[in-house]
Amino acid sequence: MTDTPFAPPLDDDAPYAGLTPNGVLDALESVGLPGDGRLLQLNSYENRVFQVSLEDDRVVVAKFYRPGRWSDAQILEEHTFAAELAAMEIPVVAPLPLQLAMQLRWPAQLMGKPATLLQVEIDGSVFRVSVSPRCAGHSPDLNSHEHLAWTGRFIGRLHAVGRLGRFTARRRFDLATFGIAPRDWLLAHGDLGPDVLPAWRSTVDTALAEAKRLFDEAGLVDEIRLHGDCHPGNILWRDEGDQAGPHFVDLDDALMGPAIQDVWMLLSGDRAAMTRQLAAVLSGYECFMAFNPRELHLIEALRTLRMLHHSAWIAQRWNDPAFAPAFPWFGSSSYWAQQTTQLREQIEAMREPPLSFHPAH
Repeated sequence: MTDTPFAPPLDDDAPYAGLTPNGVLDALESVGLPGDGRLLQLNSYENRVFQVSLEDDRVVVAKFYRPGRWSDAQILEEHTFAAELAAMEIPVVAPLPLQLAMQLRWPAQLMGKPATLLQVEIDGSVFRVSVSPRCAGHSPDLNSHEHLAWTGRFIGRLHAVGRLGRFTARRRFDLATFGIAPRDWLLAHGDLGPDVLPAWRSTVDTALAEAKRLFDEAGLVDEIRLHGDCHPGNILWRDEGDQAGPHFVDLDDALMGPAIQDVWMLLSGDRAAMTRQLAAVLSGYECFMAFNPRELHLIEALRTLRMLHHSAWIAQRWNDPAFAPAFPWFGSSSYWAQQTTQLREQIEAMREPPLSFHPAH
């Protein structure tokens, strides 16, 4: 592995301090995409993402990757996967191929075949940038059988392509990376007070033991290339025209893992509601890709790991000026007490029988 997701924070706690609106426009100008001055910063804490109106009336999205998080090889694997999916007419928003402008104001180079990753130095700050077309839409309706089945069909198609190759630079989804490493990082750096630490640590250890049991019960399941973070906010739904239906965005967390990782975040509510939602999603999914029902053992384990991973992610990024205003409740005794309560609820959920799979037709 080339990344260390829960290593001590980078020396530069404000990696975007040198990124100004002019810098965004200068970066795009270096690849022959001059903006008309209209910028809209989109919701993203890990990276910096901007909607940019160009002089030729197109609108693109420029993504400035967080320095030090991913290697060039990892980013280019993400781009290659997105291009594979787009070539198979799977509605994924893929990075555009780029060309350097004839006259450069700033040092710049392109990477990838085709070139989709720009490295540019502006006013002494180095950024890596990708550019994608803008895709408008809204979140799918998770109470709609049609939306869930339609989304399931496209996830099945995405996975059918994902199984044709492997990531060699990007992460694998496993208990060590998404459970044990975040716990250990928080114990070393999370500043949990003595009033909450014993209960939190004991609960986390029990939760990880239950998650391991579920991974063991699931047994050996296929690892394929995944979207990795397929929650409703990363699915844009269009209602009309020849592009109606779901469109997948933000492959920043693409990795190797079990298929259920791209399914479970579409499930919410009580057990009966999740069973109905699962049936709808998998009724579409299995039109293109067989689903291994043993992976149902992993749903609550994956939910638990996501909770723990999320706490460690915020803690690691806490010195970034964007994080404290966005998560003002983080790190307090009440926060860790609430996390302990929620993890206890997850322990009980992991001890329940797995959801059953009865496809809806």
